[in-house]
Amino acid sequence: MPKNSKVVKRELDDEVIESVKDLLSNEDSADDAFKKSELLVDDQEHKDVDVEEGSDVEDERPAWNSKLQYILAQVGFSVGLGNVWRFPYLCQKNGGGAYLVPYFILLMIIGIPLFFLELSVGQRIRRGSIGVWNYISPTLGGIGFASCVVCFFVALYYNVIIGWSLFYFSQSFQHPLPWDQCPLVKNASHTFVEPECEKSSATTYYWYREALNISNSLSESGGLNWKMTLCLLAAWVLVCLAMIKGIQSSGKIMYFSSLFPYVVLICFLVRGLLLNGSMDGIRHMFTPKLEIMLEPKVWREAATQVFFALGLGFGGVIAFSSYNKRDNNCHFDAVLVSFINFFTSVLATLVVFAVLGFKANIINEKCITQNSEKILKLLKIGNLSQDMIPHHINFSSITADDYNLVYDIIQKVKEEEFPALGLKSCQIEDELNKAVQGTGLAFIAFTEAMTHFPASPFWSVMFFLMLVNLGLGSMFGTIEGIITPIVDTFKVRKEILTVICCLVAFLIGLIFVQRSGNYFVTMFDDYSATLPLLIVVILENIAISQVYGMDKFMEDLKDMLGFSPNQYYYYMWKYVSPVVLLFLLVASIVQMGLSPPGYNAWIEEKATEEFLSYPPWGMIVCISLMILAILPVPIVFIVRRCNLIDDSSGSLAAVSYKRGRIIKEPVNLEGDDASLIHGKIPSELPSPNFGKNIYRKQTGSPTLDTAPNGRYGIGYLMADMPDMPESDL
Repeated sequence: MPKNSKVVKRELDDEVIESVKDLLSNEDSADDAFKKSELLVDDQEHKDVDVEEGSDVEDERPAWNSKLQYILAQVGFSVGLGNVWRFPYLCQKNGGGAYLVPYFILLMIIGIPLFFLELSVGQRIRRGSIGVWNYISPTLGGIGFASCVVCFFVALYYNVIIGWSLFYFSQSFQHPLPWDQCPLVKNASHTFVEPECEKSSATTYYWYREALNISNSLSESGGLNWKMTLCLLAAWVLVCLAMIKGIQSSGKIMYFSSLFPYVVLICFLVRGLLLNGSMDGIRHMFTPKLEIMLEPKVWREAATQVFFALGLGFGGVIAFSSYNKRDNNCHFDAVLVSFINFFTSVLATLVVFAVLGFKANIINEKCITQNSEKILKLLKIGNLSQDMIPHHINFSSITADDYNLVYDIIQKVKEEEFPALGLKSCQIEDELNKAVQGTGLAFIAFTEAMTHFPASPFWSVMFFLMLVNLGLGSMFGTIEGIITPIVDTFKVRKEILTVICCLVAFLIGLIFVQRSGNYFVTMFDDYSATLPLLIVVILENIAISQVYGMDKFMEDLKDMLGFSPNQYYYYMWKYVSPVVLLFLLVASIVQMGLSPPGYNAWIEEKATEEFLSYPPWGMIVCISLMILAILPVPIVFIVRRCNLIDDSSGSLAAVSYKRGRIIKEPVNLEGDDASLIHGKIPSELPSPNFGKNIYRKQTGSPTLDTAPNGRYGIGYLMADMPDMPESDL
């Protein structure tokens, strides 16, 4: 907003017409354009319509019922499955507790500033991503469309994960849990354990064979998995019902979907700390490995996790904030939600490694028992001498320390023969070092640990219900990032659009519930979002800092918040964040180029995972996903830069109205300034020629009343005044 806008407003207060009657009494008889126009005044006395600056015609916009509801919505969107199964893996892989240092630094450098940027533009312009970036710079209007495309791609496979969680949730109401033991196979002569399960484990077998019924490769479709198809349908029905009324329906659900995961995490933490071996897991987790922290790869992965943890670039953050009042303190919101996200990740990490420590302790005890029996057999057959075993060792109740002592003695005495003995070291650290993430953590490692819990069905129900709620919270923001911009731009009914969007997404999502569907989930997760979202956020940063102008943006924030944000944000947005994001983009491209494109396939005969390269058609799909996601940016830029489509809408719809109730004209309106082809900033809108006549309030007219929100209840100033500044936002 220009610095002199408030001065101009004060100067024009006495010039605002009192009513339509006054306006008509001052009509210029020679003004043909005005005679042909018709003004319709919304005279509902108590209807508070929020008119946005820079918007010709503005419809009433929904609003959050409370600040708490809004915060829970943002928390639900940003805190997702990645906090539970991605952050702990990265923390373990990249130096334990030392990983928190680069993560926190990058949260302050790119996380909070960019999150604050998206919150502020959404709240100020009160539009979805398409409208916001069309308004900031029409040539960069494709940013909003790219966000919508990425949101759609992510929603396609993200809801499949919710479907998987629903399936496990439905199977948890039985004791023992169905993945507790390997199934038995009967034939005419005898009964035996399922070979695929015997070669792997009960939870691994259940995930790959019972749940997914997975094929051996991406090329082997295998037909639809009907169990997962029904679960996917149920997931989309849940999303559709929750989103059909927009924030009016999803906002109420947020109270449960955003808070319930914290209840479950705290319950799991308390229960986990009471389990044997949990402290071993937590100690292993937070033991800092400082030498790893200095590696560039650690900082790249920390930056990527910060970027995706906050949901930057998706448009969900902008969509949610667009339903706020303009004077809401979005700076406080940005800091609060960012730190809640960070501490949620730490809490989830504590829970995961407390449970994995318990699991590692059980596996370690089995290892010690099995290898102790091997040692006893070797002693009986004379391969080992009884003299090398310390006298206090009791193999029937041997401890981990005693076993390690015996193991070290045998290894020193039998140096050359030791490998042939087939003994294992049975170190709990070795088990904890087996880093798992994603579905491997949630549906295999964690489920295996829960089978050893007392009352395991209860904990299984709680865990998978938590995953469903975490997924739904993120899905609400993702779908809002699609629905809100399209509704704002094309003025379609939200209910109809929501149903159509969910139905189309379900039909396309059937590729993910084939027997080979898990491989498509991996493909979309790797290629549909990472690079496109990085490019989107870089362009967002450049649009504000370079195209729109940091000084103007800081003035807008001061006008909106009532105070000037710290200059820290000025330098972050203008210099630091773009450089860090560009570095992250280059590093991601290099990493993608160095890593062979492929996926881990489950080979039924071997009962193990095996890395396979994508077939040629698979590579085409991967490349197409990235191109389609970012394609709207150059298309919109070229169309608008080169004026490839003529804007023939020069009509009275282009009149700029200054503060007041909505006035609608019977001409064909552009609708939203966020139109894909015709999007213009207010200063570029053509104005009709009303001559040099200025309509002023007549001397002696009654004082103009103001509405409770500080805006004039009736009347507009309509004038051909080139020196009248339009608001920048």
